[in-house]
Amino acid sequence: MNGDSDMTLAFELEALKEVASPERVFEDARGWTEYIGVVSEKPTYVVTNFTRKNRIRQDFFSGPRGKAESLEGVKDQFDTGRYVYIGASEEDEQLADEVGWEYLAVEDAAEAADWILATHADEDEDDAEQVRDDWP
Repeated sequence: MNGDSDMTLAFELEALKEVASPERVFEDARGWTEYIGVVSEKPTYVVTNFTRKNRIRQDFFSGPRGKAESLEGVKDQFDTGRYVYIGASEEDEQLADEVGWEYLAVEDAAEAADWILATHADEDEDDAEQVRDDWP
């Protein structure tokens, strides 16, 4: 992104599900963020199951609170120069504005950081299947 490590980065769970490799995204982002985590309106176990399945170690998560309260709490707890919220909807963008976070759409974040979106990974797999030379 811009190399500024004095940043707290929050992913909305649905936005994180749009990347092909959430584990790699988190590993990459740790190189240029101070704190990183996931927020969601979903129950805590849903976020926990997703992060465990994808081997994601996060510094914070939303817990039983809503996204707005979670983002406000994270901002109070972690003192960094920037707070960036990666989301996947207009509602996410509005929320970021309401709580004083910078908003970045997952597609824009993926492009800036060279992350592969799951939709592009699926397209690559489909192309590979269609180019079989060994089929009669």
